[in-house]
Amino acid sequence: MTASLTEASTALHDQWDLLRRWVVEVVDDSVGDAPSVLEGWTVTALVAHLGRAMDALAACSPLPAGTVPLTLAEYLGTYAGRAGDIAETTRALAAQVAGDPIGWIDDRAAAAFAALDALTAAGDPVVQARRGPVRLSTMTVSRVIELVVHADDLFVSVRRVPGAGAGPDPVEPRALDLVARELLAIVVARGGWDLEVTDARAWVRLASGRAPYDVDALAAAIAPRWTGDSVPDLGRMLPVL
Repeated sequence: MTASLTEASTALHDQWDLLRRWVVEVVDDSVGDAPSVLEGWTVTALVAHLGRAMDALAACSPLPAGTVPLTLAEYLGTYAGRAGDIAETTRALAAQVAGDPIGWIDDRAAAAFAALDALTAAGDPVVQARRGPVRLSTMTVSRVIELVVHADDLFVSVRRVPGAGAGPDPVEPRALDLVARELLAIVVARGGWDLEVTDARAWVRLASGRAPYDVDALAAAIAPRWTGDSVPDLGRMLPVL
């Protein structure tokens, strides 16, 4: 992982603040019940999921010294096997908080940032997360990934609603760059290539499975650092999430 805890914490705050303002300004009754880009999820359900994503950080607790943490790649690798459970839990949660979804996500975000501040006092400890032990920095980066990917999901979803205005882009540029860099680092570590991101949003969409795999799209999103090299076929590695 390339990001420090300080960098990840700053990105999380910045992305949350921007996305929260966007949700308040854009997501209303005219778009809330519309289907999102995630199959089976409404826009409102996706907003509720933001609170659950932050709640995962709030739920972290410190572990004894010497506990071996999962890497970011290992932690993210647990997502695919739980996609059905996550979707079901999200839909149920959206129904539970339907009366005040903004209040719910605000409460969970406040708890998450309070936990982050408290845990940071010990440096970058290994903490118990829902899916296993991870460094606090790893957990924080995973939350930035969640917010960036879902901010883009929401933006695309609302733009598809006839007559709706999607407002300004809710994806924070520096947070997007961090996420693109971390997702590329996972791929590079597995294959040993020397690659760089040339289009952060396109790469994040490919790496998160939001865009179908295509070699031409991949070549437009990442590039080799050296002129004589080429972009490898990552069809078997993507999506990372």
